[in-house]
Amino acid sequence: MQTDRKTDRKTDRRPGRRRRTAGLVTALAVCAAWAAGGPAARAEEPVAPTLTPTTRFYVEPDNGAARQAVADAAAGDTDDAARMTRLAALPQAAWFTGGTPERARTDAAALGARAGAAGQVPVLVAYNVPGRDCGLYDGGGAASSTAYREWVTALADGIGDGPAVVLLEPDGLGALPKDCAGTGDPTGELTRARLADLGFAVTALKRHPRTLVYLDAGNSQWRAVGDMAQRLIDAGVDRADGFALNVSNFQPTDHQTRYGGWLAKCVWFATQGPDWGRGHTDWCAGQYYSAAAPNDGSPGNAVSADDPTTWHWTDAWYDQTVGLPATTELAHFVVDTSRNGKGPWKPAAGTYPDPETWCNPPGRGMGPRPTADTGQPLVDAYLYVKTIGDSDGSCTRGTTGPADPVYGVVDPPAGAWWPEFAHALARDAEPALLP
Repeated sequence: MQTDRKTDRKTDRRPGRRRRTAGLVTALAVCAAWAAGGPAARAEEPVAPTLTPTTRFYVEPDNGAARQAVADAAAGDTDDAARMTRLAALPQAAWFTGGTPERARTDAAALGARAGAAGQVPVLVAYNVPGRDCGLYDGGGAASSTAYREWVTALADGIGDGPAVVLLEPDGLGALPKDCAGTGDPTGELTRARLADLGFAVTALKRHPRTLVYLDAGNSQWRAVGDMAQRLIDAGVDRADGFALNVSNFQPTDHQTRYGGWLAKCVWFATQGPDWGRGHTDWCAGQYYSAAAPNDGSPGNAVSADDPTTWHWTDAWYDQTVGLPATTELAHFVVDTSRNGKGPWKPAAGTYPDPETWCNPPGRGMGPRPTADTGQPLVDAYLYVKTIGDSDGSCTRGTTGPADPVYGVVDPPAGAWWPEFAHALARDAEPALLP
């Protein structure tokens, strides 16, 4: 959203290897216990209703990396087992992708109870809007707006009064029904319904004052700043706590913080800024164009989304036009750093008919660890949103398939655990994932 590279490893029966394997299993058990809450004194720590630098996000002890660590250790693969053990102790988001309203309520309440017992804050992803992903790799969602509203209300009720972070509908604004291929929304009715559904979800979730809500806003290689800012406004970002960037994507963290700052200022400019700018997100500079640049055709004199050295022209527009609004007046945001340690994959031009660079790209790595101590005034947190090790789907790169030409096998379905992909992301993590 691969050649099966797993080799047939024989267990090394040397005493030293066996002791190391046993140690890893013990370490995994310790990590799992600590993630579940650790000592009683730790579990009793108060949790702030908003994110602070000391906020600890919830770690689910029973996770794919923990199970993979046990399997790797049993197979004698101690290096991968060590990395999986470390990954198992890091917080990742819990995805809520459908089911009945009662199931959403029950599962959210259970998650909140486990997190509360550990003195940690759960991160949830609500991913069930009608027509999600334009019906493609992650297609599905609720059958109607009515069904979605019942579902998201139940999810909000399950979260209840405990602290929680909710990322609302990945791609829900970046891929509105009007953006989907074909003529599926000729009158715009479905797009208007999507925006109304997202606005309803924000309101339902924010009825619980300790729930922080972030609308998904894509990434710096997708919608232009002005376009996405207007979509955020239309979906009710003023009633949310901000927006989320880079979910399930691979764009560098510093690119997202720059893009996020522009988005926040554009929303402010068009809603709270000078009278002459109200309603004009289309005037905002972004990653594709800035009126502050000469735009005369000379190298470096226009903004390029692929060349951050040109982004100073966009900064210049905001400096000249927006100034420095107080951070309390600007929308804040969170960034998914689960797989952006090495940035996006850039295969040589012409290698594949459609590289699908977002889909199980090779040679990527986990990015900065989850934390609410970002050192960036508008960045509330770096989070592991996409489950590390889950496939993005069965990618064919524009070929007839069914195998992925990068790996030589059919990739697992979207959301399925893929040991080889998990190992690669952990092995290539930046910063390194140390045991």
